[in-house]
Amino acid sequence: MNIKHRSDLRLAIGMQYFRLKRHLKWCFGQYKFAKQHDHALIHEHYRHHTPLYRKLKDVDMYLQENKVINLSLALPRVQNITIYPGEIFSYWKTIGMPTKTKGYKPGMVLKRGKVTEGTGGGLCQLSNMIYWMTLHTPLTVVERHRHGYDVFPDSNRTQPFGSGATCFYNYGDLMIANETVHAFQLKLYMDNTHLHGAWMSAAPQQHHYEVYEKDHIMKSEYWGGHTRHNVLHRRVYNLEHKQVGDEFVTENHAIMMYNPFIADKNSSA
Repeated sequence: MNIKHRSDLRLAIGMQYFRLKRHLKWCFGQYKFAKQHDHALIHEHYRHHTPLYRKLKDVDMYLQENKVINLSLALPRVQNITIYPGEIFSYWKTIGMPTKTKGYKPGMVLKRGKVTEGTGGGLCQLSNMIYWMTLHTPLTVVERHRHGYDVFPDSNRTQPFGSGATCFYNYGDLMIANETVHAFQLKLYMDNTHLHGAWMSAAPQQHHYEVYEKDHIMKSEYWGGHTRHNVLHRRVYNLEHKQVGDEFVTENHAIMMYNPFIADKNSSA
């Protein structure tokens, strides 16, 4: 894996170019975007929740407190968004650009594999959860971006590595298509400790999904660092719990920002 270092000026110019390109795609593309926030659909297909606060090494808690503020501003934009058959949900087109004038605070962002802060930081928690929930429905992910760096060790990990969706306005988008014959609706809310979400539908679910990883490997590279790779699949079960399919989901590659081969000092020989 080659590591490319670009100047701040080149990165800024590139960002503006890709943002403009994405705006043109929104305006003149062939997509029919979901934009209605309709009455509640009653059939739950998948539910999930994630903690709002985590103890992360060398990360100030105020960044997580600001993240909660940022999430509270973004949630009303996507709450009850309904994707009708033939429509596409765009994470950033729905939320809009997170700016200071809208009340967004500096939250945690990853830049070149390092933890820093940026306005609207922390919204990846929402895109991560929406992506994970979508993998347990018949909806189709048509755009998702993986994290290029693995920053924190797998402490208390409950999902496979690479099962999230990073987001960066506006061209690092999460886009979900409804290629079924029924409407789907996104339900979201926060309490004091967790972010909660669910995909609801106009019809009961006909299948259940189990996401799992294959070919997971961590290895040392010739340039002195470490990389991590895996492939995500999902098993499909019918209502009788009989497996009826096994589908490829995505392949992940990331540069590790920690040494995974350091032995635990507390472990016995």
